[in-house]
Amino acid sequence: MNSSLVNPKNNNDANTASNNDQANKSDSDYRQLLSNWQQVSAQVMQACEQASQQPESKSASKVTLLAVSKTKPAEMIATLAKQGQRDFGENYLQEAVDKITTLRADPEVAAIVWHYIGSIQRNKTRDIAENFDWVQTVERDIIAKRLNDQRPDGMAPLNVLIQLNIDNEDSKSGCLPAELADLIATIKSYERLQLRGLMIIPAKADTDAFARTQQLFNDIQQQYPELTAWDTLSMGMSDDMTEAIANGSTMVRVGTAIFGARD
Repeated sequence: MNSSLVNPKNNNDANTASNNDQANKSDSDYRQLLSNWQQVSAQVMQACEQASQQPESKSASKVTLLAVSKTKPAEMIATLAKQGQRDFGENYLQEAVDKITTLRADPEVAAIVWHYIGSIQRNKTRDIAENFDWVQTVERDIIAKRLNDQRPDGMAPLNVLIQLNIDNEDSKSGCLPAELADLIATIKSYERLQLRGLMIIPAKADTDAFARTQQLFNDIQQQYPELTAWDTLSMGMSDDMTEAIANGSTMVRVGTAIFGARD
C-alpha cells in the first residue's frame, strides 16, 4: 500500500476533531474573560464599600471601571459590552479606529463609550477628535486646540482630562502642577471640548500621589466654579486601585486583569 494515500474519512474525522478543539478553546476563553471582568468589577465595588466606611472618607460615590482593551480584538470588547461594560480605553490609534468602526456598526454594542488613553502626536489629533468620546491624555495647549478645531460639527463636545505629571518625572508625559492654571484657562475657552478633570500615572514609590492629586482636584473645583462638568479623577490601575479609590478616584483603568496578557 502506498503510505501517501489518505483515507477521506480519517481526514474528515481529523478536521472535525480540530474544529471541536477550537470551539472548546473559544468557549473556555469566553468564560475566562467574563470571570475576570466579574472579579474586577466586584473588587471595585468592594473597594468603594471599604472606602466609604472609613472616617472622613474621601471616596467618590461612584467609580467607573475603564476596561483597557489595547491589542485585544473587537470580539472580546463586544462580549463585555453585551454584559454591561460601557467604557473602554485604547492606546494605539489606528488599531482603535478599526475596532470603533467595526463595533459602531453593531447595534448591540454601538453605545460603547471610547476613551483615548495613549500619547497624542499632532498628526493624530483629527482621528482622535473624530472617533473618541473621551481623551484622557491632554497635556499641551496645542493639542487641545487641534482637538477642538477638528471635532466635527454635530458631535457632542469631546470630554477631556488633563494628564498630570504629579511627580515631575522626566520619563513620563503630563502637565506639571505649576502649569495647570494656564492649560485649564485654554481648554475651558474651547466650545468643542468639555473639561472633566485629571488623569495621573504616579511613580510607584510615591505613597501620597493619590492624596495630593485629589487635593489639587478639589482646589481646582473651588477655584473654577464655571467648570460645571469637573467631576472625573482617573487614577488607579490593577495593583493600586483600592488605594486610589480610597483617595477619591472616580475612574480606574484595568487591562490585563480583565483581558489577560497583551498579545
